[in-house]
Amino acid sequence: MSTAIPSSRDAAPALPADLLTTAELHEHWQDEIDAVYVYTRLAPRMANPEERRALEEIAREEEGHRDYFGAMLAQREGVRAPPAPTRRARAFVALSGVLGARLILAILRVSEGREVARFLREAARIPDLATRAPQLVAIARETAAHAQRLGHLTGVRGDPWHRADAGGVIRNVVYGFNDGLTANFGLIAGVVGASVTREIVLLSGVSGLVASAFSMAASGYLAATSQREVDANEVNVQRAELLLWPEREEAYLATLYQEKGLSESEARVAAHRVMGDPEVALRELSREKLGIGGDEASPLREGVLTGLATTVGALVPLLPYLAGGGLTAAVSSFAISMAAHFGVGAARSLFTGRGWFRSGFDMFAVGLGVAAVGYGVGWLLTGILPAG
Repeated sequence: MSTAIPSSRDAAPALPADLLTTAELHEHWQDEIDAVYVYTRLAPRMANPEERRALEEIAREEEGHRDYFGAMLAQREGVRAPPAPTRRARAFVALSGVLGARLILAILRVSEGREVARFLREAARIPDLATRAPQLVAIARETAAHAQRLGHLTGVRGDPWHRADAGGVIRNVVYGFNDGLTANFGLIAGVVGASVTREIVLLSGVSGLVASAFSMAASGYLAATSQREVDANEVNVQRAELLLWPEREEAYLATLYQEKGLSESEARVAAHRVMGDPEVALRELSREKLGIGGDEASPLREGVLTGLATTVGALVPLLPYLAGGGLTAAVSSFAISMAAHFGVGAARSLFTGRGWFRSGFDMFAVGLGVAAVGYGVGWLLTGILPAG
């Protein structure tokens, strides 16, 4: 019989330092402070009553999480005023007015997933965590429920703490933006290295933007289309297997269910029931054997989204040249492009699990390398190619 887990709002004894360090408690506390700030401000902006109520309920639970970690820190360090919400949390609220609350909810779903992943890492490190700190486990469960609820609101299935489910729409935006930024930054650095006029820089930059956007849009569309065709072919093969040797597929399901914990007789009964409906059997076998199931990516959506993100990224190094030219535009283009490289690198950490600073610095280094190579090639070709 399972042990009941108390609410995270119940009184709790202090957490021993071997469970969570003071630094880890501070990280959790700051995350909960940010969550309360964001959800309480996004909730009134939701036009749909169901979405508004959902965010209000999440905000109330996050307040309980915040108070719990604050109390744990107070037992170690004494009562202190809570820190202010981070700039990241404030940016989420500000961007919701520009990008729309729904896109911000998709980002928050991934953030909740990262918090769950942290709890899971702590649980893996401390096998008896559930018995020694049941309230911490209650918070982890509530956080997981928040991520799933946000997934319901945004139409995304799966658990975001698994890397295979890294956030579909947001992932395409980040990688499309990154491709447009890097490609056009290198192109513009190259023509700047050739000491050409502002008009040539603008022409090259706009041409690179259009080419990158259409190329990435086409790639996104074709990739989604190809994947859909491959999946459809695999499902058709599985359908044929069900027709040719149903007993073999039933035996496969029975073995699978045994591996999941059913007894041999229970597994045989469950497999037989599933095989009683050909469509149910096809879906089950497609999911378990082929990993095919759930929502399919729309090729048109993938193409448009990737193309638009690439356009925005490619526009970044071009912006200063829309206002002027010369050394000021070149320096400004370099500065905002390098800042954007760091930002998109930090954003990619949402999907890779790496630290945001290390991921941002890596992309910063890539941008610096692209600029150096592009500028160097332009400068060299100026001396090699004939004038006029």
